[in-house]
Amino acid sequence: MPPNFSVAYGFAFCAGVFFSGALAWWLPLATMLVTDVALNVFWYHTAPIGGYLVLNYAIYALLIALGKWFGRKAPFFKLLLGGLLGAVIFYLVTNTLSWLQDPAYAKTIAGWVQALTTGRLDWHPTTWEMFRNTLLSGGLFTALFAAAGKLTAESPADKSAGAREPAAEAKPESEPEEAKA
Repeated sequence: MPPNFSVAYGFAFCAGVFFSGALAWWLPLATMLVTDVALNVFWYHTAPIGGYLVLNYAIYALLIALGKWFGRKAPFFKLLLGGLLGAVIFYLVTNTLSWLQDPAYAKTIAGWVQALTTGRLDWHPTTWEMFRNTLLSGGLFTALFAAAGKLTAESPADKSAGAREPAAEAKPESEPEEAKA
């Protein structure tokens, strides 16, 4: 897969949209934590947890909150735009923090622009390429999750049919005295 092509942005955003209560928070964050630990140990052969993960999980929590703000009733197109907004937020925050922490960047506006566009000169792919992949994957996976959520939700016709079902017949509490005699 291309660098930064990830399901995480769409997953976090749509978890906020479609999951309720604590499930919207712990399911995506726990799933991504287990995945990150497994990748770090078995693929990258590094420490299971790194300091950079704290920032990533804070941004994922922000994406979940953004999804909750958009809400389940938002139309598909708005949800797609919300997922893309989440990808932009992830890009801006992570690259700004990279600019602040990496001594390779000048701590000037020009250095910040470099961090947001080309990135480090000794690093490939460029920041623009990674941003493109973030946008593509954020849009793709948000569209897939939102479409699945919208298509599997109870339709308005089902809701109105349920409302028209006759209520259960009420039993009389007791028979009148005349009927007993």
